[in-house]
Amino acid sequence: MRTSDIPEVRSLPLFSNMSDDSFGALMRAAYVQTFPPHVEIVSEGDACDFLHIVVDGSVELFASWNGRETSMAIVQPVNAFILAATIRDAPYLMSARTIEKTRMVLVPSTDVRAVFDTDNAFARAVVAELAQAYRAVVKGKKNLKLRTSIERLANYLLRMRAVSGGGPEFELDMEKRRLASLLGMTPENLSRAIRALQPYGVEVDNSRVRIDNPDELVRLAKPTPLIDDPEH
Repeated sequence: MRTSDIPEVRSLPLFSNMSDDSFGALMRAAYVQTFPPHVEIVSEGDACDFLHIVVDGSVELFASWNGRETSMAIVQPVNAFILAATIRDAPYLMSARTIEKTRMVLVPSTDVRAVFDTDNAFARAVVAELAQAYRAVVKGKKNLKLRTSIERLANYLLRMRAVSGGGPEFELDMEKRRLASLLGMTPENLSRAIRALQPYGVEVDNSRVRIDNPDELVRLAKPTPLIDDPEH
């Protein structure tokens, strides 16, 4: 590993409170690898040999079945994936591929489990991380099962507006095909949902979004922290 990569990894909540000796044990056999865009890093069903930490770039987690495929999540720096499979020594439930040129730290899963058994601070951090991930899954399921496609899109745009600083214009953070999959739609349904939001002051031009009447969009979307707040 490059020395410059270590502080970024160490600062993650997953690793920040563990002992120096335990962190050193994790990093001893870890290494950094850079992948080009659109490369499948792990495959659904394979054994989990490494905990992956995205340092630069971005990774799409996706799943396939019976000829169909869906996006599950986008991982951006600095974050680890897929922790549950690493701790349980279980097969990956999702595949992962790079969206762009991506640099990652790969930590052997056997080392992660060994340190989990001996470092209480790390074990507590793992539990907290998995609990947060579980709550995110519940919120995502509520979003898909309780909201219409138009409501899902409206809430997504409101979240992106807030992340972008709250101004009237912002850029989508992914291509529309991938966004449609994450929101549980086909690309055609996404296009229809975008048109349906025009009376609420929403204009989408390629990746550029403009929201002229956010209050009206909020009345439609009815955002709630029990679904939409990632920290709640």
